[in-house]
Amino acid sequence: MHRVLFLACLLLLALPGAGADRGFTAEDLVRLDRVSDPQLRPDGSGVAYVLREADLEANRASTGLWYLPLTGAAREPVRLTTTGSAWSPRWSPDGRFLYFLSSRSGSSQVWRLDLAGVGGEAMQVTALDLDVGSFRVSPAGDALAVTMEVFPDCSDIACTVKRLEQTAERKESGQVHDRLFVRHWDVWKDGRRSQLFVVRLGADGRVEGAPLWVSRGLDGDVPSKPFGGDEDYAFSPDGRQLAFSMRVAGRAEAWSTNFDIYLVPADGSAAPRNLTADNPAWDAGPVFSADGRSLYYRAMKRPGFEADRFALMRRPVQGGAPVELAPDWDRSADTVVLARGEKFLYTTATDLGEHRLFRIRLADGKVERLVQGGSVGGFALGADTLVFARDSLRSPAQLFAARLDGSGERQLTRHNEERLAGVRMGEFQQFRFAGWNGETVHGYVVKPWNFQRGKRYPVAFIVHGGPQGSMGNSFHYRWNPQTYAGQGWAVVFIDFHGSTGYGQAFTDSISGDWGGKPLVDLQKGWAYVLENFDFLDAQRACALGASYGGYMINWIAGNWPEPWKCLVNHDGVFDTRMMGYSTEELWFDEWEMQGTPYEKPENYEKHNPVRHVDKWKVPMLVIHGQLDYRIPVEQGLAAFTALQRRGIESRFLYFPDENHWVLKPANSVQWHREVNAWLARHFESADGR
Repeated sequence: MHRVLFLACLLLLALPGAGADRGFTAEDLVRLDRVSDPQLRPDGSGVAYVLREADLEANRASTGLWYLPLTGAAREPVRLTTTGSAWSPRWSPDGRFLYFLSSRSGSSQVWRLDLAGVGGEAMQVTALDLDVGSFRVSPAGDALAVTMEVFPDCSDIACTVKRLEQTAERKESGQVHDRLFVRHWDVWKDGRRSQLFVVRLGADGRVEGAPLWVSRGLDGDVPSKPFGGDEDYAFSPDGRQLAFSMRVAGRAEAWSTNFDIYLVPADGSAAPRNLTADNPAWDAGPVFSADGRSLYYRAMKRPGFEADRFALMRRPVQGGAPVELAPDWDRSADTVVLARGEKFLYTTATDLGEHRLFRIRLADGKVERLVQGGSVGGFALGADTLVFARDSLRSPAQLFAARLDGSGERQLTRHNEERLAGVRMGEFQQFRFAGWNGETVHGYVVKPWNFQRGKRYPVAFIVHGGPQGSMGNSFHYRWNPQTYAGQGWAVVFIDFHGSTGYGQAFTDSISGDWGGKPLVDLQKGWAYVLENFDFLDAQRACALGASYGGYMINWIAGNWPEPWKCLVNHDGVFDTRMMGYSTEELWFDEWEMQGTPYEKPENYEKHNPVRHVDKWKVPMLVIHGQLDYRIPVEQGLAAFTALQRRGIESRFLYFPDENHWVLKPANSVQWHREVNAWLARHFESADGR
């Protein structure tokens, strides 16, 4: 009897889903610790990084700093901060101090830890009257460049503080605007700009004297809004100058992508000088050469096109023509880091469904792919060490180290391993097929966590946003395929024409053709996976998407409804013509539709979902956030109204406190529960036909 029971237990444990095995859930996703922003100590002896930890029950998340020694006997991560949130760790030049931002004093200020020996209390470095948005440490460690939001017409910080106090005391609430932006991303504009200041550090390490406003006179933001950071500005090697990227477009700001790089003395003795006025497109990410005579940076070539290729450039600081470093490399460069010795420049770029790390040899522009196998986030270089964060479809980000040529890779951190013990992720496979016009298109399929050969599974067919983006081998915190695989479903997603990482011509091909080539790719991709992956159940499939993906769901509803049992549209465009008047970043629609709505109304109507509502019939879940100013909430309300008026089964999930994304932990769980319940209901109804 005992032997029979023992064998039965072994058999039970061997079955998919038995024992401790289970699928990945939305609660798992929200609770995961998130590793980011690795910063290598100047001598290479350790790495500081940020860890975000979420408390689902309290519906909040906080960030803290950790340190991992890379030399010596102890090689385990050490928590450095426990009070409040802390982020943006940056080393002093000698590696003794770790500076960072924290709101523990009631506002965002710069603090520092003395890491001559790991431990001790942090010291507050700045105590400014305004929040510090970002900062950099000078090469000599005797000053900081900091950014703060001020009114450009003020003469000092005190003026901005007084004006904010006066506004708070007003009885009336009306706001008057005489130019765009009126609102941007998820905030209404009040006239303040993020500007660049220099503060000097005294012998005790604290700020002494008043901040010096070095970008004064320029009506723009540094860092750029809403996602810029300290990569938008840099000290020269001698600390005497600062280079920064800023868009100064006046009334054209909402439809201009012309960012320029300016040079200014760090002591404020002269006004900023525009170094890239000859390029009417986007110049970004300045990095000085070791001798301070040249600037490396990224540059686009076409004004008004935010998804143009970022080329790698070098320009003499004192004047002269810029030189493109790798003109034949058909990828768009991200963050730029110059290696010691100045033989190589390192950057990341989206490439064939992954976000990879590359090295460019400055002597001849030769490009080497160093790190792949997922999505590389932040990275840092030492004299002989490369440290980087990488995630994949099967794993949240961890830190890794390698030699500077990418060899000898080893994993450094193992956050979340205990939390994910017993969780089985779905296996995935990349595929390619002949899409529009026979051109090669790539995609991924993810198996359910409890996959068994011979069985067929419902399919979540995800359409990525952007549209100039990519959905591939990465661990996403809003649209993670494993949350669907964890429900026992298969997942398919395709990098249709317009996606990044396949050459600029492929990216360009969607402009003016939102409902054309991409729809053909999705249709052909769906046919391909049904023919080549026999575990996909074509009779139980729902399509989902957000932003442009939400637009495509609305377009599919009227132009390709046949395969789908249900649809999910998150923050999707319903009326492209109204979108052209109501979105904040006008340059996007005006490039994509090749003109304004009043100049080219036919372009906005060509692929307008609102024109095909009479053919809608598939049940749809519509989701939208009130603070989404990229695609305003009225677009979602209009889609839901159309569904209700036509008598189509539909549901509207509204978040009054979320923007274009759903970020709060409890809201994220609610989002997933509603989406999963919607899919499950229609999968079950299809299964029981």
